[in-house]
Amino acid sequence: MRQSLRQKIIEVCDLKMNKKGETVGLSFYAFFANKNDDPDLLMEAATWWIKTHKLDHFEKAKKIKDMILNGK
Repeated sequence: MRQSLRQKIIEVCDLKMNKKGETVGLSFYAFFANKNDDPDLLMEAATWWIKTHKLDHFEKAKKIKDMILNGK
């Protein structure tokens, strides 16, 4: 996964956790605007989330951030 997407995921997870606590859940759509202006990046996130790690639609932001920080 490209570094810019990893950084965006960390930022969004931090923002969500700061706002709603460490138990907040999110989907990979949380890392994108409602307008799909970068389909390749969206598919990269979806592939990492769904195919590579077989995650549920909603996961805890803390879990996702930890996975990114641990190079998964």
